[in-house]
Amino acid sequence: MCILCALTCFKMSKRKGKVIADVTAAKCCRMTAVCAKDLPDDASHQPSSSSFPHSVTGDIGLIESITLRNFMCHHFLSPFHFGPNVNFIVGNNGSGKSAILTALIVGLGGKATVTSRAASLKDFVKSGENTASITVKLRNRGPDAYKKDVYGDCISIEHRISSDGYRTCRLKSKSGQLISNKKEELTAILDHFNIQLDNPVSILNQEMSKQFLHSKSESDKYKFFMKATLLEQMKRDYMHIKHTKMVTRRQVERQEEVRDKEQLVQQLKEDIEKEENDYKHHENLQLCQTNVIQVEKKLQCIKSRTDSLIAERDSQSEESLKLKEQMKTMSKTYKEKELVYLRALNKVKQSEQEQNLIHEKLKKATASPSLSSDGETEYAKRRKILSNVKVQLAELENKYTHLNQEIKAKHQALLKGKEERDKLSLEERNVQVSYEFKLKRKDQLLASRSNKLRRFGDHVPELLDSISEAYAAGHFLKKPLGPIGACISLKDPTLAVAVECCLRSFMKAFCCDNYKDEAVLQRLMARYYPKGNRPQIIVSPFFEKVYNIHGRKASHPEYPSVLDIITATSPIIINCLIDMRGIESVLIIKEKDKARRVMQQRRPPKNCREAFTVEGDQVHPNRYYTSDLSIAKYLGGDLESEISMLETDLENQQAQLSRFKLQVISVTEDIARMQNELNSSIVTLKKTLASVNQVKATVTELESAGEEQIDDISSLEEVARENQEKIEAEKQTVQDAKKELDNYQNMVEDIGCKYSSVRERIDQLSVEMEPLKDEQLKLEAECAKHEQNLKILESKLGSHEDTIQAMKADLVQREEELQEYVAKASKISPERQQVTVSTKSIDLEITRLKKTMRMYESSHGEHEQVVREYAEALALYREKINQVRDLRRFIDRLDDIISDRQNRYKIMRRSLSVRCKLYFNNFLIKMNCCGSMIFDHSNETLSISVKPPGREDDDVSDMRSLSGGERSFSTICFMLSLWEITESPFRCLDEFDVYMDMHNRRISLDLLLELSERQHLRQFIFITPLTTRSLPKSKLIKIHQLQDPEGSRSETRGEDV
Repeated sequence: MCILCALTCFKMSKRKGKVIADVTAAKCCRMTAVCAKDLPDDASHQPSSSSFPHSVTGDIGLIESITLRNFMCHHFLSPFHFGPNVNFIVGNNGSGKSAILTALIVGLGGKATVTSRAASLKDFVKSGENTASITVKLRNRGPDAYKKDVYGDCISIEHRISSDGYRTCRLKSKSGQLISNKKEELTAILDHFNIQLDNPVSILNQEMSKQFLHSKSESDKYKFFMKATLLEQMKRDYMHIKHTKMVTRRQVERQEEVRDKEQLVQQLKEDIEKEENDYKHHENLQLCQTNVIQVEKKLQCIKSRTDSLIAERDSQSEESLKLKEQMKTMSKTYKEKELVYLRALNKVKQSEQEQNLIHEKLKKATASPSLSSDGETEYAKRRKILSNVKVQLAELENKYTHLNQEIKAKHQALLKGKEERDKLSLEERNVQVSYEFKLKRKDQLLASRSNKLRRFGDHVPELLDSISEAYAAGHFLKKPLGPIGACISLKDPTLAVAVECCLRSFMKAFCCDNYKDEAVLQRLMARYYPKGNRPQIIVSPFFEKVYNIHGRKASHPEYPSVLDIITATSPIIINCLIDMRGIESVLIIKEKDKARRVMQQRRPPKNCREAFTVEGDQVHPNRYYTSDLSIAKYLGGDLESEISMLETDLENQQAQLSRFKLQVISVTEDIARMQNELNSSIVTLKKTLASVNQVKATVTELESAGEEQIDDISSLEEVARENQEKIEAEKQTVQDAKKELDNYQNMVEDIGCKYSSVRERIDQLSVEMEPLKDEQLKLEAECAKHEQNLKILESKLGSHEDTIQAMKADLVQREEELQEYVAKASKISPERQQVTVSTKSIDLEITRLKKTMRMYESSHGEHEQVVREYAEALALYREKINQVRDLRRFIDRLDDIISDRQNRYKIMRRSLSVRCKLYFNNFLIKMNCCGSMIFDHSNETLSISVKPPGREDDDVSDMRSLSGGERSFSTICFMLSLWEITESPFRCLDEFDVYMDMHNRRISLDLLLELSERQHLRQFIFITPLTTRSLPKSKLIKIHQLQDPEGSRSETRGEDV
């Protein structure tokens, strides 16, 4: 009973037992609250038609409508359809304004005394009627809706009150279907929506407002503040916890502490002899050493074979690169020779055309009169000059072509250098990323030496501690479990890589029972992880038994499923992996070839979707994925070997980074040098092009001048002979270029054949190395396993020998003690006493002893029964001792928890009071008033002082000296301050402006509308008997005008303004 009493003190399942901190934490994800640190700006307090730009409204807890029948003095008030933001209920006295507010409290399950209008529910039934009914509809939308699949977008709450005070409740869905009629379900709905009927911040009726206005006691105001912020309820809860803890501690201290002292008798000689004759450790050690030697020999042979293949492949690769470069060079030369050949061929054709043209001119000249010798001499001179200029033009064109080719080559080399630099930079970045990842992994492994949970992240142990603390504080309905990888273990450790490749990201995931717990866990994770980099949270109802997967599980006579090879600390983990990963339908097949044969060459086993090999390769019926994971990160057992491998990889990658940096610097310098050379060649090319154009112009000028001269026969014949000789020379050049082109073509084809053969040999070597690599990895894993077993056996053998030595020493000590006891006995009786009694006497003595035993058994019961009862009593006693010990620890921890919570309670109380002061002063400024609020938490008093405009120097500042309107305005300011620091889906204020003049009422309305604009996700209901014509026009403001009472009938009319 003590344990139950102590544990139950934290379970505040009732609505009134919830503290405001828990309420705020639970609802912050469903309703965005106004930040308390951002005080309202004085310059923007005036509402207007553009002051309500928000179109977003609250999703849950808003009042959609209310309907009354035979309630108080009203026969029927038709459904009030409230708007999602601001609602004004306007009407004269007796029209039913306060009846709507009272019905709202009663319709949501409130007591009659909370309404301050009656002492019993039967007083609300209209005179002459037997029953009264109230129907309230609450909004239930969005992701945080309460049982949306059951209730829908709206929850209808129907209360029927009989004339004898009996009340029934019916909860219906949006479609009108009856869901429940239990009070507990209604309480759960109000808790989920954070609706507090007895909190004046949510609903402030006339009586409570008058009470506050006319109250002269500062302690009453302080109680009002404490009740509004739920600090009073928190205080009562802490007092109850302290009292329960004190009673439990007294009961525990009265318990007697008794410890069983058991004496263990060891037969040292037999144990030593047994241990010495036990050769199992030596045999296992020798067998393991033999296995290690054999595996190392095999591994050495495979390594030598692999090294030879790698050396051959490297040499072939070098030869391939040389041949490739040679082939590129030859191809380039071949293209150049081909270009020379085509140019020579074109020149021959051009010269033949010129020869034909000269022959035609010669024919014409033969038919025409002869020219003078002077003209003939001038033409020959011009032809000689033209010939020299053409030779110069040919040289310039050759130089231009050579420069152009040189620029292209340099440009290609520059592009190739840039590509090589980019490639080196990319490889350097990849190596850098891999280096940082492995360095982080090494840090995690080093940290996991002391705490294995750090394998799953640096902050996982702290996160689990925070989860335990939050669960102990009651923030979780059910404690989340995770990480999943820390909750599972393998029956066969060699399959760790396969299981991790199967589960992947689920290894670091957490399991939650519901979305409320998920929200709390998300807030805890936000302390340690940035957004977007948090572990996955799986939300699924917890079941304490593993699912029945009969008929869905993959079955194979040889190969197990993932479900078969793992064990978990809780069935919840297994169920989660079945839901999210389907581990019952995933097989583990160690060998690659067998996995392909089972999954792809024949029909896969029944219910089998995929399979994994021991290396982590994923095998589907129609595809195969190779794993990039070589060693287990989370389930691996050999931590030191993995750290050693990571250190070796880090050293290699560090050397690679240094080498890459040097190569990048060298390539960058080459690029700069080639760029300078390219720029210089481009300048020379431009100058050569200008010279070519100038010479071409000279040739054109000379040719045109020569055509004007009269052709003479001797000059034409000379030109024809020169041109013919030129044609012959060019034809010879064409033949030489053709031969050289054919030779280069043959050389290119030969080099291509050699390159193809080298590439085929490289591919063949890669294929031959693949099975050797696989076998080498297997042997390395087997060798590591044998070495680990060898270390374990050597440690066991050492401990075994130490145990034998300790037992021998103990035996020597006991023999010495035996000699001492024998010596002492010899002093008393030097000779050993011999038994002289006869056999008959001994039989009689045995008979007498048996009789005595039967007598004791008749009085105390049989020996077996007594022993059994003793064992049961002893087990029960030990269980109670453990319970008392655990309860002591819990009480000691509870002291620290209560101390911490009380400190937080004081900090929270101080924070709320300071924020309330700031908001109160800010609201008074809008009326050009000054005032203050003084909280005395030690004496539990609240002093409010207000000074109206023009009376700042007046010593009288108490609220009793103010007028009725000023006191009402001060009350509004105080309520608005409380609204800013508390949470509720809707706010109701009854006749807040009844004592105000029009100026103060206008300022109060502006303040209310300004606050409703900032808190647009909440619903506001204001009841006033005065006109609302001065309100701004907005779709977010809805005015309900009540008609004056006519007999026993009242009607309502809703008007959108």
